[in-house]
Parts: sequence; C-alpha cells; structure tokens
Amino acid sequence: MRTRTHGLIAVLLVAAVGFLAGVALASCGGEDGTSPATMATTMETQTTTTETETQTETTETEKTTVVRIKVRGGVPAGGIARPSVDKGDRLVLVVTSDVSDEVHVHGYDLSRDVGPGQPARIAFRATIPGRFEIELEEHGVPIAELTVKP
Repeated sequence: MRTRTHGLIAVLLVAAVGFLAGVALASCGGEDGTSPATMATTMETQTTTTETETQTETTETEKTTVVRIKVRGGVPAGGIARPSVDKGDRLVLVVTSDVSDEVHVHGYDLSRDVGPGQPARIAFRATIPGRFEIELEEHGVPIAELTVKP
C-alpha cells in the first residue's frame, strides 16, 4: 500500500510541475499586463512547415497564437510563414536567427532586435484587420505575412 501511495504522489507531483512549467512559459514577457492565471491551459499545435511552427492556445476569455520562425542565412527556413488570427486575438512572434537584424511588424510598427543567441519576442493584440508583412528590416527580407481577420 505504501508503494502505491508513493507512486500516486510522484505522478501527481510530475503533473503539477508540468502544468506550472507550461503556464510559466505561456506567460513569459506578456506586454499587455495579462496575468499568468488568464493564460492558456490547453494547447493544440499545428505545424505550417518543418521550420515554422504555429501554436494556438485557448482559454475561456482569450486566444493566443504563438508563431515561431527560424531564420538561416538571412532567409526564413521553410519559407515565409503565413499565420492567420482573428481580430482581438493575442499573437506572440518568436524569431530566432543566425544573422543580426531587426524584426519589424509592418502596420503595427513593432520591432525587436534579433541575432545569434538573441531571439526576438514580440507579443501584441491583433487589433487591426488586414494583411501585414513581417520582415528582417535591414536585410529587407520578408519572413512572414500575418493575416488578421475582422
């Protein structure tokens, strides 16, 4: 009986640590003041290419889309990402690159520096409907085309 109780405690501990780690990762660096309690607890993932990943996290009150883009040799590995979100959704762009540049989200006028060992993370709410280019500003290379549906 004692071994069974210890096993159950170990399983519950692992599940709790996994849940807390997921919440901590989802809430890192939010720029709109959202607390970790309002972040997603369930996640469905779809891969748009082998190098660009889009994840959608959903809660009762908010939807967050995470788009991960890898840049190699100054171009997006796997091609230009084409994420699509609904107006009002939260979006988090995470760009890793082997070249130094600035990631710029046109239309929203948001930018972050990126470089080897320095990923760019841009979190914002998609409040303007339309289609927006995301590029490596200094190289003039498009890395994504964001569609915000009305």
